[in-house]
Amino acid sequence: MPAWLPRAMVLALALYACFRLGSWAFDQLIGLLINVLIAFFLALAIEPAVSRMSARGMRRGLATFLVFLAVLIAGVGFVVLLGSMLAGQIVDMVDEFPKYLDSVINWVNKSFHTDLSRVEVQDSVLHSDWLQKYVQNSATGVLDISTTVLGGLFRLLTIFLFSFYFAADGPRLRRGLCSVLPPARQAEVLRAWEIAVDKTGGYLYSRGLMALISGIAHYILLVVLGVPYAPALAVWVGLVSQFIPTIGTYLAGALPMLIAFTVDPWYAVWVLGFVVVYQQFENYALQPKLTSKTVDIHPAVAFGSVIAGTALMGAVGALIAIPAVATLQAFLGAYVKRYEVTDDPRMHGRGRRGGEPVLTRLRRSWRVPEDEGGEDGQATAREPEGQATAREPEGPARA
Repeated sequence: MPAWLPRAMVLALALYACFRLGSWAFDQLIGLLINVLIAFFLALAIEPAVSRMSARGMRRGLATFLVFLAVLIAGVGFVVLLGSMLAGQIVDMVDEFPKYLDSVINWVNKSFHTDLSRVEVQDSVLHSDWLQKYVQNSATGVLDISTTVLGGLFRLLTIFLFSFYFAADGPRLRRGLCSVLPPARQAEVLRAWEIAVDKTGGYLYSRGLMALISGIAHYILLVVLGVPYAPALAVWVGLVSQFIPTIGTYLAGALPMLIAFTVDPWYAVWVLGFVVVYQQFENYALQPKLTSKTVDIHPAVAFGSVIAGTALMGAVGALIAIPAVATLQAFLGAYVKRYEVTDDPRMHGRGRRGGEPVLTRLRRSWRVPEDEGGEDGQATAREPEGQATAREPEGPARA
């Protein structure tokens, strides 16, 4: 056995053990790492407001606390308003449920010549097996729901604490990070940090503006239709459709449709049509103009980044994918060498000026015009260039 083989085997086993230990630790800490990443982007989002307040003489910790307090008050107010609206609508729907059930039973009896009654339908539903199983599963799942709610509150508290520290101690964090880097790298880190703040703030600004426009448009529709709780529904549609990627539009439009259905079923159809039409207007007219001025990212790249973020980290990845990709694109753009583009018509999607199709040029290259053809007026094949062909002598020289 070579002398180096035992040491190599021990080193390989040690590396494998370190790899397994690192994988186990990463799997255990992946939740904490995601929370820290969310907190970092949240701190970047409020960085401009905190910096302005700090520049006017206010302590940075107090400025961060005031910003978070304003965000918390707005969020709690929205949840309370939406909760009261939902509670009122649920009570109204429960009170009106017998009337809806009678109308459906009457329609079924007239259409299919049946003899159903509301009492029989209620008894069959209440004594059905699937309802009893559902009640049993719901009773056993109360503890799981409570655990999920407590875990969500703890995660939210963790995110707020980390984001508060990142925003309040931002200058100290940057100094600590740059203290272990050479001056050239320090400039790059500070530039990347500044770009991240600008792109994240621009993303939130554009989303907030589109949420405002969407809320106003849906508020006007709901007021015209006479749907109750129009302000709360408009705020719901604006926020959910803009800050929940991909499926946010459908989640936002479901609640106004349900409330409109309690007033008149045709109103729900009108709301659905308006949501679809407005979504197309937003995708093709409104969003490209706003994002080009704030985030400056192509719509196809934004869509791909949302899909990639969802595949990597779920809903959190979809939420932070666009500002992360915009930051990376702006930072790497300074290191890509660019050249002046030639003035060629093909750059604009057109062919050469006065040019012919390629197939026509190929045919003409292998044929001669009719006026240069044989005696019968037909074109003869042109000899390929660069090849010597033997010709018979003319006149008396022909023996």
